[in-house]
Amino acid sequence: MITSLFFKSTILFFILLNPFLMSIYLLEIIQGVSRIDFAKILTRATVISILTFSLFVVGGDAVFTELFQVRFESFQIFGGLIFLFIGLKYVFEGSEAIRLIRGDAAHIAGSVAMPFMIGPGTIWASVLSGNTLGPTMGLLSMAVGVITAVCGLFAFKIVYDRMLTRNHSLFERYVDVIGRVSSLWIGAISVQMILSGFKGWGY
Repeated sequence: MITSLFFKSTILFFILLNPFLMSIYLLEIIQGVSRIDFAKILTRATVISILTFSLFVVGGDAVFTELFQVRFESFQIFGGLIFLFIGLKYVFEGSEAIRLIRGDAAHIAGSVAMPFMIGPGTIWASVLSGNTLGPTMGLLSMAVGVITAVCGLFAFKIVYDRMLTRNHSLFERYVDVIGRVSSLWIGAISVQMILSGFKGWGY
């Protein structure tokens, strides 16, 4: 039973941090920095994200009720609405819907972590992971899911660099189409968050 829950929790983190979709969000950074700089950015962003997620895995609902003075269900509904807006915008507008981060690679790791890794979906998954698996297994599940997704993102960078000089326009169109399709999954998860929030309120 615990193995099944661990697997589901890890997969949820990986899906929410979908390395392919996140690579589209970060495409300008992927295009503009070397592999070494990109690895440094990802490492710092991963550390920031894991530390943040750990707070919610260990603290669970109490982080919202005691620290923020709001019910977790309120966060689920509002976070789900934000997530749904992002998904819908990307479905209809593609990569132009996301204004990508620009700047020196040494100063954008926190910005990469916050909008693209730390969001309503991943915070929700952190709380669920802690509630279902307990602090120790929840932390392990979260770390495995995050690190696996980040490795997938770095692998995308390697593939992108190799394809940069050939089939570039075809690759760009492919990325846009797959990004739109992947964003449908974001929409489905956001609806699930909203429904879970209303269910928690007793509706």
